[in-house]
Amino acid sequence: MKIDAATYWSQTAQSGTLERWSRNARRKIIIWRATILLTRALKRALDIGGSLAALVLFSPIFVLTFILIKLEDRGPVFFCQQRVGAGGRLFGIWKFRSMIVNADQIKDQLILDNQHGQTGVTFKMKNDPRITKVGKWIRKLSIDEFPQFFNVLCGEMSLVGPRPPVPREVAAYKASHLRRLRVKPGITCLWQIGGRADIDFEGQVRLDLKYIRSSSVFNDIVILLKTVPAVLFGKGAY
Repeated sequence: MKIDAATYWSQTAQSGTLERWSRNARRKIIIWRATILLTRALKRALDIGGSLAALVLFSPIFVLTFILIKLEDRGPVFFCQQRVGAGGRLFGIWKFRSMIVNADQIKDQLILDNQHGQTGVTFKMKNDPRITKVGKWIRKLSIDEFPQFFNVLCGEMSLVGPRPPVPREVAAYKASHLRRLRVKPGITCLWQIGGRADIDFEGQVRLDLKYIRSSSVFNDIVILLKTVPAVLFGKGAY
């Protein structure tokens, strides 16, 4: 079958356009993937460097807290609790123990005093009778969270990200809430620097999703810097 010159050049032009479009698309995909990988690498580097520096810097506080908890009731110093991480994976989160030894066993007896509502997903209570004397102060200054720098080093957590929920909370999640589990959980987050326990669960979800949409290493650094005054002033910590 013969093809006239006009048809030939038209087909050739279309083929050239498609080829250029294909090259541009492949180039953009490569750049996008490289950007994602670089961002993840930088975030991981920040996590490792920041957690190592924190462990060295706060080592005297670790020792003092260890001694004070032991002196108060002779119970275990550390508390490991199962939490839900990125993609729904379970891991053990480490904390300095700030409550009495059987705190989880008597939690259901206090549900009527939940600051986030009796049917709320999360449980927060001012003047919680389960908190020890030492626990009151280390919670206010977030010292109870310091052992989580080891979770960061192990790759289970990040310095910045949504706080990891317990399985019992996730079981009560709506579909929209599950989007919090898209990324690695963190030690601090937007609602940790904006009111902490004073922000209700739905407010926490909104801020977590806002963080996920705009996540970047620069934003992580800004949140880390803002965490310092938030911890020192202790607003919403109980």
